[in-house]
Amino acid sequence: MRVHVMIVNTSRFGELQIDHERVISFQQGILGFPRYRRYALIHPGEDSSFYWLQSVDTPDLAFVVTDPVLFVPSYKVHLRPEHMQELGLSTLDGTQVFVIVNKRGNVLTGNLQGPLVVNVDQCVGTQLVLSDRRYTTRFALLELPSEVEAVPA
Repeated sequence: MRVHVMIVNTSRFGELQIDHERVISFQQGILGFPRYRRYALIHPGEDSSFYWLQSVDTPDLAFVVTDPVLFVPSYKVHLRPEHMQELGLSTLDGTQVFVIVNKRGNVLTGNLQGPLVVNVDQCVGTQLVLSDRRYTTRFALLELPSEVEAVPA
């Protein structure tokens, strides 16, 4: 079996070799970035709950994403038939949900109203816009420890 590798330039990690078959295609793009439709999921470390969703078409476009269930165990995304069709799914098996993460002060927030749903087998994704008012675009996921200030000697 031959692996087709592509070189992806990134502003954060330099040049990366990405298996061409692992590139995730978002046919509608991601909200605010409709022109950029191809992304690679980069896992920075085995002990990390966060990933980089890096555009393979432009080095400066990358999102920090995570599995929202790690922080909100009750979080569920219900796919309508048109979303299932768009993702090439007949069942929910083989799907992975991610949310885009932002840092606001010392809190990491997740866009739980705009989850990214990926058909892992076919590497196709879509971003949904949920109407569930329990979730917001800046849902607090994790509070970071306050930085310790250096005390002059």
